[in-house]
Amino acid sequence: MALTNADAKIVLGMVARGDSRHHIAAWFGENQARIAEVEQGSHGQQTPAPPEDLPPKGPPGLKGRRMRAFAAKALKALEEDDLEAARQALEAGLARFDSNEA
Repeated sequence: MALTNADAKIVLGMVARGDSRHHIAAWFGENQARIAEVEQGSHGQQTPAPPEDLPPKGPPGLKGRRMRAFAAKALKALEEDDLEAARQALEAGLARFDSNEA
């Protein structure tokens, strides 16, 4: 998958924030060479995306596994007609997913 100019801005924002190149590459489903290319100007002079436009910091694989567990908990609550527990599980999952991790 080729990175777009919009992706390049996010990459540069993540680099400026201090994210691991490995985590950045994993977020986009690319290898670290594509990240290095963006850093070297393969997409021209791009302005890094501001912090509020960046994905959460941390390994996306771990975040995905955690989110899946929260979603499974919500589905179980829905099967039991406990809408409030389902809502709480999804809100907690999203909050954890959106948190920044080293």
